[in-house]
Amino acid sequence: MIDARILQRAIVVGTVLQAAMMLLAHLFPWIRVHVLLFGGMMISATAGYLYAMDFGAGFGRGILGGAIVGGVCGFFGVMMSVLLGDTPMALLALWTAIFTLTGIAGGFWGEVAARMTRMGK
Repeated sequence: MIDARILQRAIVVGTVLQAAMMLLAHLFPWIRVHVLLFGGMMISATAGYLYAMDFGAGFGRGILGGAIVGGVCGFFGVMMSVLLGDTPMALLALWTAIFTLTGIAGGFWGEVAARMTRMGK
């Protein structure tokens, strides 16, 4: 139902980007205040998109994979921000849920893109 190889690749990409975002937010307060949450959401959505676009096996599978990818890489990003002292621990569950939802959206649009790619061939 889920392609583990593609899932792992998307999680690695998302987690590396989340870590870079959290490190930048730690070093530059302006990024922490103005970009942190939205940037993390975009990273989770993009990772979910990449999974579904690469897998292209239907909306249900793309959305499920996007949720997993978005939630996992988002969790690690928030945990890094908590450990750096930039985000309170109380926001861990909320932000992880938000990143999971954006991963779902990315999974949906990734499947749309996969279908459009197949139609173009």
